[in-house]
Amino acid sequence: MRIHRKLLALAALSKHNTGVGEAAVFAFAVGASLLATQAARADTGQDLLFLQREWVESWSAAPQQPVDPVVGGTVRSFSDQTIRQVLRLSTGGRTLRIRLTNEYCTGPVTIGAVHVALANGSGGIVAGSDHVVTFSGGSGSVTVPTAAPAVSDLIQFPVSGLTSLAISLYVPDGENPGGATPHSLGQQTAYIVPGDQTGAATLTGAETTTSRFLLSGVDVLKGELGATIVTLGDSITDGFASTVDANHRYPDYLAQRLQGRVAVANEGISGNRVLSEGIGPNAQSRFDRDVLSRPGVRYVILLEGINDIGPLLNLGPRPSADEIIAGYRQLIARSHELGVLIFGGTLTPYQGAGYYTDAGEAIREAVNAFVRTSGEFDGVVDFDAAVHDPANPLRFLPAYDSGDHLHPNDVGYAKMADSVDLRLFVLHAYPER
Repeated sequence: MRIHRKLLALAALSKHNTGVGEAAVFAFAVGASLLATQAARADTGQDLLFLQREWVESWSAAPQQPVDPVVGGTVRSFSDQTIRQVLRLSTGGRTLRIRLTNEYCTGPVTIGAVHVALANGSGGIVAGSDHVVTFSGGSGSVTVPTAAPAVSDLIQFPVSGLTSLAISLYVPDGENPGGATPHSLGQQTAYIVPGDQTGAATLTGAETTTSRFLLSGVDVLKGELGATIVTLGDSITDGFASTVDANHRYPDYLAQRLQGRVAVANEGISGNRVLSEGIGPNAQSRFDRDVLSRPGVRYVILLEGINDIGPLLNLGPRPSADEIIAGYRQLIARSHELGVLIFGGTLTPYQGAGYYTDAGEAIREAVNAFVRTSGEFDGVVDFDAAVHDPANPLRFLPAYDSGDHLHPNDVGYAKMADSVDLRLFVLHAYPER
């Protein structure tokens, strides 16, 4: 199937000759690629539904254990309380659905009411935008079994990309005895109030938190051009040290570059590791759930391994570069089984961080050499080159350093997003048939 390569060439020529912006060229080229793939599928009678509509994951937060086996924590339960959580969609559409999570709790949880509306700052919602969310064919409540997710009914709610939503969940008295599955590093203010205030324009008596609870995703129904980019990683993907409530994680900036045309799902977990338990389940154990099963997934950007190299919380012996690379190869193989393209992100510098060692630096450099030169990934995103100090490549450029010499600041996260070549998502898009 060669049609898409001709269209991509036209897109590249258009960019060269007319000055069309990269996001516009990307949208044209990825559209051409997806349409070519659909034509190939239609030729063989496969996946005809794909030609009509497709879900993508417009926002996500990876579920974690309430009490982490490494760092501990406190089980948070809710009773006769509303949790209002604010999030920004990466792409828009006319129809939404919401994903709830009870995947790390010891008993079922009943959500008595769910509402979604346009967010209006400080926990408020835009007047006239509130929508009641239903489950299982029209029920206003849902009981989510132990270790399970739940998906809502379709919500007719036209929204644009980069729109901020407020999702309000009410947990009735005594209906959350086993704890609420969290995502610890939300970097976004959530509001917890007494009673059922799911439809309230403003909230009364709010407690605030920057963690997520019971909410893991928002999907958008797209037409034939649907695609999701999953960013898999640790705290540098999760957005540690970025400004709270500002959407300044690198995946947020990437979504802005794409102008809301393609979904970007952030599946970072702060402290996560490739090979063993750090904080949250290791990348290999959560790969099926957090990556391969995401609606519309076509691409993965992998940026993980610095916590394997650093002796985080004395988690045992440091793995070798070969062991980390073996873990990468597992993720590559599992992606390719399902036709998902996986791009390797080079590990960013960390000299000066609390767990820096010369031995660890040698491993980082060996891992980065594999990412850059092995050809085993479908493409490379050189985050290291984007943010290191040219005068000392072992460290962040000071302008990009949050101050802990491990995590970028907002400017550094923007630089990381800028280093992603949007052509990665189209030049290798789909094999010819």
